[in-house]
Amino acid sequence: MPRPADAATLERLKAVVGPGGWTDDADELAPHLVEWRNRYRGDTPLLLRPATAREVAAIVRVCAEAEVGIVPQGGNTGLMGGQIPRAAAGEVLLSLGRMNRVRAVDPVDNTMTVEAGCTLAAVQAAAAAAGRLFPLSLAAEGTCQIGGNLSTNAGGVHVLRYGNARELVLGLEVVTPDGALWDGLRSLRKDNTGYDLKQLFLGAEGTLGIITAAVVKLFPQHRHVQTFLAAVPTVTAAVELLSHVRGATDDAVLAFELIPRFGLELVIRHVPGCADPLAAPSPWYVLCDLTLPRAAAEPVIAGALEAGHISDAVLAGSAAQSAALWRLRESLSEAQKPEGASIKHDVSVPVSRIPALVEQGVAAITRLVPGIRPVPFGHVGDGNLHFNLSQPVGMDRDAFLAREDELHRIIHDIVADLGGSISAEHGIGVAKREEIRRYKSPLEIALMRRIKEALDPKGIMNPGKGVV
Repeated sequence: MPRPADAATLERLKAVVGPGGWTDDADELAPHLVEWRNRYRGDTPLLLRPATAREVAAIVRVCAEAEVGIVPQGGNTGLMGGQIPRAAAGEVLLSLGRMNRVRAVDPVDNTMTVEAGCTLAAVQAAAAAAGRLFPLSLAAEGTCQIGGNLSTNAGGVHVLRYGNARELVLGLEVVTPDGALWDGLRSLRKDNTGYDLKQLFLGAEGTLGIITAAVVKLFPQHRHVQTFLAAVPTVTAAVELLSHVRGATDDAVLAFELIPRFGLELVIRHVPGCADPLAAPSPWYVLCDLTLPRAAAEPVIAGALEAGHISDAVLAGSAAQSAALWRLRESLSEAQKPEGASIKHDVSVPVSRIPALVEQGVAAITRLVPGIRPVPFGHVGDGNLHFNLSQPVGMDRDAFLAREDELHRIIHDIVADLGGSISAEHGIGVAKREEIRRYKSPLEIALMRRIKEALDPKGIMNPGKGVV
């Protein structure tokens, strides 16, 4: 196990980054030591803010020699606690926010080289300035950083078309646990010369090394994007609508999101400027983006109405109307906070089994906690639902959260029975570290442990996080 940093080690680390590259001020440290939901808190004797990959490498060499734990942190938007240093462990916190340069953009190769501290929004903007698209899109994109996105293999709303974060990466620059700097910043689409080393670090949550830069894929910008919101009677109808729309458009579906009526009501209640988009309420809604001209999208929606997949729909007539519809979806997590405690699940199943997940999950949790308010929503197009649970009206917050383990077990067991995963895009962090052992086979755990021990024998990289 790593050791707490002693005074001499802290002074060596300060010297690596210089006067502007560190802080131990309690007020400056405070926002880095708690995650967004206030569920995980930690502490650190020192926050380091390196400006270059070489400084990161020098920091890791010092920590490796002293056997001190290092916790890398991006925009601190994660929900699993993986970015928070453990209390009383003496781990140093490494913030990559100063490493925020776009090193290169190549519109011919359709690639961009970015440093880990670039916000996702800045990466998107740099691509757009070159007439290209970087398709990773999350609600937290103005704050989250690309290094964190890659370290957690982020998903978002465009996985249906472009895949998860790991599928958008061609090359990486990584500091390994012994302080070596691996330059794997290649822009090749084909390189079949041995193990694909970058895949070890993508989705590893900083437990095998620290991503300092990446070569990411770019794509042509969409000339047309049509957004529509449709009312559907059941989750089964939503899945049928997905199949209908993909077939009718030659798979021009960019995003396909499920919204429950109760979730929409919370958004209307708590988020200023949001209104009910359709004349009559519906149990469920689908928000869809199509990369088609408006004249081509209208018959698709009409055909869905005629086939009975949907009962009503609104097609955005402008970018502002599209943004207003998307705000309904992107405000779902925010709108749950004023309603009290929320227990969250980030799970995935095969798309065809989403109706079974919702039906079985809602029935099981309402039997256990009468009055519980389920809010299952999200990326139905790729099988990933955020099966959130809001506390019953009038129930004590702490009493509700005391049922968290029971509720997790119910949902996760159903997901496993349906051939799914208990972590679709949020990672493991601290929150699912013990739970994951129930669902991974002993062989899988053993193989991952061997990789961890081979690359990080001293266990200094983000200790106590992830699977092993």
